[in-house]
Amino acid sequence: MFYIDGLKHLNLMGLFTNFRSRMSAIAPGLFIVGYIIGTGSVTSMVLAGARYGMSLTWALLMSCFFTFIMIVAISKITIVTQKTIIFNIRQRFGAFAAIFIIAGLLVTITSSISGVTGVVVEVLDEATKLMFPASGGLSTLISSAVILSLLVYLFWTGMHKLFLRFVTAMVGVMGISFVLANFLIVQDPGAILAGLIPGIPTVGKPHLIIAGIVGTTMAAVVLVSRSMVVAEKKWTVADLRAENKDALISMILTFVISGAIMVAAAGTLYKEGIHVENAIEMVRTLEPLAGDFALALFVTGILAAGLSSIFPNIVLLPWLICDFMGTERNLKKPLYRAIAVVIGSMGLLIPVFGGKPVAIMIASQAFSPVMMPLLIIFLIIMLNSKKMMGTHTNGPWLNAGLGTTLLFSLFMFYIALEGYLDVFN
Repeated sequence: MFYIDGLKHLNLMGLFTNFRSRMSAIAPGLFIVGYIIGTGSVTSMVLAGARYGMSLTWALLMSCFFTFIMIVAISKITIVTQKTIIFNIRQRFGAFAAIFIIAGLLVTITSSISGVTGVVVEVLDEATKLMFPASGGLSTLISSAVILSLLVYLFWTGMHKLFLRFVTAMVGVMGISFVLANFLIVQDPGAILAGLIPGIPTVGKPHLIIAGIVGTTMAAVVLVSRSMVVAEKKWTVADLRAENKDALISMILTFVISGAIMVAAAGTLYKEGIHVENAIEMVRTLEPLAGDFALALFVTGILAAGLSSIFPNIVLLPWLICDFMGTERNLKKPLYRAIAVVIGSMGLLIPVFGGKPVAIMIASQAFSPVMMPLLIIFLIIMLNSKKMMGTHTNGPWLNAGLGTTLLFSLFMFYIALEGYLDVFN
C-alpha cells in the first residue's frame, strides 16, 4: 500500500514538475499577452466595437500577425547576439539611433501612463457615484496619487513581483469574462467574417481608432520589452523553435481575448448606439454575462489592468538606459529610482490639467505606428548582417515577412497621421 501511495505521490510530483516546466517555457509569451491586454487594449477594442461593430476586425488580425513576425525577429537577434535590441541598435547604428528609439518609446510610455491612469480613476470616480450616490465619487487627483504612490513604493521596496502576479490574475479573470460573454451575445457570423476584409469606415473619424488597435498590439514598448525578457531567459540558438512556438501562442491568445472584447462591445454598445465617450460606459460590455455584477467585475478588472500596465512603464526607462549602457539592471540605484518617480508622476497630468482619458488613451496607443517603420528597417539590416548574426542570418521567409511588415507599418503610419490630423481639425 505504501508502495502504491508512493507511486501516486511520484506521479503527482512529476505532473507538477512537468506543468511548471511547460509554464516556464511559455512565460515570455504570457508576459506579452499580459502586457498587451491592459487598459489601453480594452479601451481600443471597446471603442472600435462600440463605434464600428466588427468592421475593424481586420486591423486586429493583421496587427497580431505582423506582431508575431516582429516578436520572432527581435527574439532571434537577441538570442543569437545575447544582447538586447537597444544595445544592438547602438552597436550597429550608433548612439544617436538608439537614443532616438528610446526617446520615441519615452513619448509612448509617458502618454500611456497618463491615459491609463486617467481611465482608471475616471472609472473609479463614476463607479463610486453609482454605488454610493451621496458620496459624490472619489477625487480623481487623490485616486491617482494613491495608485501611483503604491506602485512607486512597490518598485522602491522590490515587493512588486507578487503584487503583479495578483493583478495579472485579475486581468485574466476579466479577459475570461469577455470570452464567456461572447457565448451570450448574438452576433451575425457574416458581419464578423466581413470585418476580416480590410476597409476604412466612411462615417466618423476611424483613423485614430484603427491606429490605436494596431498600436496597442504591435506596440514598440512591448517588442522592446520582449527582447529584455528573452535576454533574461537566457535562451540559446537551440531554443529558436521553442521561441517561435511561444510567440505564436502569445499572438493567438491576444487575438482571441482582444477579439472577444470587440465582439462584446459590438453586441451591446454598438447595437444601442453608445459610442463610448466616458470610460464608465464600457461597463455595459459585461452586462450580458454578469448582470448587476458587471460594474464590480469591470471596475476590478480595469483597475488591475491599469496597475499591471502602469508598473512596467514606470520601470521601462531605467531598463532601457541599462540596455543602452550594456550594464546590469540594478534598479536600486538612486538615479533609476528618481527616474521612476518622475515617470510615475506623469499619471497626475489628466487629474491636474484635465482632458478626456479615453481620447488621450487612444492617441497614446496610436503613436506607436509612427516609430515602427524605423525599428523594422533596423531589424532587417541587423538580421541580414553576417558580422552580427554569423550563420544565422535571415532566410527568405523571414525577410519576406519583415518586408511585408514594413509595408503594413508604413500604411499604419499614414493612418496614424490621418488620425492626428482629424483630432487637430
